[in-house]
Amino acid sequence: MTAYKGQCSAHRDGRLRPATEALHGRSSSLFSVLFSLITKRVLALLMLTVGLTGLRAQDIHFSQVDADPMLLNPAYAGFFDGMGRFGMIYRNQWATISAPFQTTGVTAEMAIWRSNNRQRGLSMGGTFFNDHAGALHYGTTSGHLSLAFFTSISRYGNNILSLGIDGGWAQSGFNPNNASMEDPAETFDVHKVSYPLLCLGLAWYYQPTSDLHTKVGLSVRNLNRPNISYSGMLDTYLEPRYSLFARAEWRHWEMFSLMPTLLFQAQGQYRELLYGADVKWYLVEGGQNQMSLRTGLAVRHADALIANLMIEYNAFVFTFCYDANISDLIAASGGVGALEVGLVYRLSKGTRKKMKIKCPAY
Repeated sequence: MTAYKGQCSAHRDGRLRPATEALHGRSSSLFSVLFSLITKRVLALLMLTVGLTGLRAQDIHFSQVDADPMLLNPAYAGFFDGMGRFGMIYRNQWATISAPFQTTGVTAEMAIWRSNNRQRGLSMGGTFFNDHAGALHYGTTSGHLSLAFFTSISRYGNNILSLGIDGGWAQSGFNPNNASMEDPAETFDVHKVSYPLLCLGLAWYYQPTSDLHTKVGLSVRNLNRPNISYSGMLDTYLEPRYSLFARAEWRHWEMFSLMPTLLFQAQGQYRELLYGADVKWYLVEGGQNQMSLRTGLAVRHADALIANLMIEYNAFVFTFCYDANISDLIAASGGVGALEVGLVYRLSKGTRKKMKIKCPAY
């Protein structure tokens, strides 16, 4: 889906080029006067059409699908072994262009209730994201609150279902002050649009043996299909985004594990398929002391080759990711893709009763 976003970047150069340039220097005529009067409306419609095309193409997303699981599925809120998790992630895409795509995310998750036998629980989370690109700073800012309930469907706590709901508010727009107009006195009447967002998700965790963990999640975002039109003249809707995510960890070796992953997303006419695998090296294990290295490769089909590195040190996780563009847009990007960096802090259980649910850290 990154490729579709990139298709809009060619239009986001911060300069609008009206057709009146072809008439420059000619004598004034009735046609010229009328054309000048409607230039503002034509330019506004063009700008909004380009922007809304990008919105229909995709929501805010990252290549590190595990670094920010709540963005994929609200059922993952609190879906880990601990009492809280706080994270930050930054993405810079296509650094070779003058104003590259930049995305920033901040997340927080907390366990707010656990049953006495630790087989059921309730968690909540919050996310804030900002995405912008081009000289016009076209982008989206959104904030979300998530609530998730999990329950064990086995007496041993190795088979868990989680249901999550997410509600949020988003604002999309651009900075009209950076636009070059034929007439400097012309302005845009509307350059921002706000809308609510609703998401539902279901996640399943299963540990059939001591050395195999699996988790699968299904979610749908933009369930309310909000109207993102800048005016009432033309209704434009943000289509629902359906996601299927699967991750497994097979620890057949004492110090190493293999972690295959799969992500499929569909939004309107666009599709995204990501597949790959990581290798995790356990360096230190014991109580609160944890240290591991994880690295791997993934492919976003017909779009990007993704390399990632994750360093876990006690309660902190540092993530690095680079995806190289291999799509048809390689000529425009110069082969340069996106760089992502992230930091996660996990709040341990401390002196609380040990949780029977053996959710892995990933």
